[in-house]
Amino acid sequence: MFSHKLLYYYVKSQQAEVMRILESKSIQYELIDISVGGEVRDEMRSKAGNPTAVPPQIFNEDQYCGNYEMFSDAVEEDKVEQFLKMA
Repeated sequence: MFSHKLLYYYVKSQQAEVMRILESKSIQYELIDISVGGEVRDEMRSKAGNPTAVPPQIFNEDQYCGNYEMFSDAVEEDKVEQFLKMA
């Protein structure tokens, strides 16, 4: 049980960071809660091409952009728009 709580806070922290950055750049987004059911989680994993993917996974519509680490790298390189396939 402890590990699930720790993972939950870790994921929420990453999610909050992604949202903060997107909002600072005035980029609209939709947050999808995968805890509502296994089908939503399975769809995320399928679209990400990784059967063990954990959130946050980032998409532009149905196009997979990457995971949190990849997003963080794009932020460091000032390439968020390219990462999100907007440029």
